[in-house]
Amino acid sequence: MLSLLTTRLQQRHRTIAYPAAEPVLPDRLRGRPTIDDSKCGDGCDACTRICPTQAIQAESKSTSIDLGRCLFCAECAQACPAGAVAFTTEYRLATRCRDDLVVSSDPYRLAEALDAQSRRLFGRSLKLRQVSAGGCNACEADLNVLTTVVFDLSRFGIQFVASPRHADGLVVTGPVTANMKQALLKTYEATPAPKLVIAVGACAISGGPYGGHEEVLGGAAACLPVDLFVPGCPPHPMTILDGLLRMLGRI
Repeated sequence: MLSLLTTRLQQRHRTIAYPAAEPVLPDRLRGRPTIDDSKCGDGCDACTRICPTQAIQAESKSTSIDLGRCLFCAECAQACPAGAVAFTTEYRLATRCRDDLVVSSDPYRLAEALDAQSRRLFGRSLKLRQVSAGGCNACEADLNVLTTVVFDLSRFGIQFVASPRHADGLVVTGPVTANMKQALLKTYEATPAPKLVIAVGACAISGGPYGGHEEVLGGAAACLPVDLFVPGCPPHPMTILDGLLRMLGRI
């Protein structure tokens, strides 16, 4: 017992201070990309040709990246001869609207808070049922990380539950395969109203690398109303946490 107490004292406080303080993130984190249109050359389409999910649109020196499709592979940044595309360590990516996921020369619009009534219902206690609708387990793993002592999701009143009947909403990962459509819809129907839907990862937003395949629906929005989009492949746990807190009006 003494050795356990000694070890615990040596470990000290492990939970991050966020949102009271900014998180310390690795330099190699691939966060929100930036685009410098002034560096784009006429007729250059190196970035669009190499993108595996057609997330980049380049027209007459005006380039945009759809983070709902982006896999954050950074192939576009490496292929651009002028260095017009670069990836930063900015982890704030979640939005309430699908169209806001497009990065261009315009300011990026982060997720806004729910209406006052929804914040009263979910702001201090939010129970979520996670549904893997054909995911590879990467997004699922980062969702699981949020429950560890470092992030301690429960300190915000947010918890994952086993039954949709105990949930306030769903967290959907994966491209929503044809075989998972019915299961996802039944889980949504079993969740009592009012309820939220959160799409986590490129697959759940657009189908990711599987977008357009006949066996996938192309994301949660194809069959459910989505209240929060969290891009990434997979998104960093801080990206997910930041999006949840912004949606609940906690930031």
